[in-house]
Amino acid sequence: MPLSPSAPALPDLRQTQIVEWLTALSTVPTLPATLRPASADASFRRYFRIDAADGGTLIVMDAPPPQEDVRPFIEIARLFAGIGLSVPEILAQDVERGFLLLSDLGSTTYLQQLNNDSAPKLYMDAIDALVLLQTKSQPDVLPEYDRAFLLRELQIFPEWYLGKHLKATLTDQQTTDLNQVFDAILANNLAQPQVFVHRDYHSRNLMVLPTGNPGVLDFQGALFGPITYDIVSLLRDVYIQWDEAQVLDWMIRYWERAKRAGLPVRPDIDAFYRDFEYMGLQRHLKILGLFARLYHRDGKEAYLKDIPLVMEYVRKTALRYRELIPLVRLLDKLEDKAVQVGYTF
Repeated sequence: MPLSPSAPALPDLRQTQIVEWLTALSTVPTLPATLRPASADASFRRYFRIDAADGGTLIVMDAPPPQEDVRPFIEIARLFAGIGLSVPEILAQDVERGFLLLSDLGSTTYLQQLNNDSAPKLYMDAIDALVLLQTKSQPDVLPEYDRAFLLRELQIFPEWYLGKHLKATLTDQQTTDLNQVFDAILANNLAQPQVFVHRDYHSRNLMVLPTGNPGVLDFQGALFGPITYDIVSLLRDVYIQWDEAQVLDWMIRYWERAKRAGLPVRPDIDAFYRDFEYMGLQRHLKILGLFARLYHRDGKEAYLKDIPLVMEYVRKTALRYRELIPLVRLLDKLEDKAVQVGYTF
């Protein structure tokens, strides 16, 4: 999740090591004195922009071991480039120290460019790229996005959002109710067809390019998992919200393209929409926990402002399905809000 260029710079030691590495790098001449912050990440990764000796700019990724490992990025960049996605080219690497020199996809994210006029074209480009990625999916290439992985993500919600952020201690009954909701979510997620999943396919990780939109970043966590994961990440973006009618329109356009491409989406749009909703709920519950953790553990306050939109997504989805209503009741209790009345399917 790239942040603004105003994010804190690297510790001096890492920056000094980067300059030394680039100075000694004869295969791709750069101007080390021009090294400057480009963006930061919700993880330990940091990014710098640097001028190339022959003109233009390049990107330096710093992924400090042992917290980070650049090898998945290298492998998935090669995989995605082979499929035909616009991803950074790896020009040089120091795997042991966690440094990569990358081609520069520019500084204009989808989030910066999106408006009512630009959105239709940008989203259809992103949908076409996603369908391309999914049609090239193969099992046993990427790690599986299995039940254990999905559940670990869900558990971040009670630990960090409920426990740390709301300072709540769940009763045995509340824990049972929440686990039943988790079981319902996971049963749906795991019943979906499996494809390559980027896992953060949204407006901050998609770049506006002169050709070949979108440029795709932050793919190092890609897995083989539920087919609706990336489309719900794109359309129910936690950093920008669209009218529900517009989201439905784009979702249907994706579904139509996926069917034409031979992808195994559910043939009934209502069933596909349910998959879309349940997958979005898994993702958004995880993100509530992640944003709370980024604030309370890592001191990254900027994510707090995005929590209300994520919670809106969670509540609206949970209110639409009878087996998910206990989640709304739990949130009402813990957030001390009046019980809302929803409709159920």
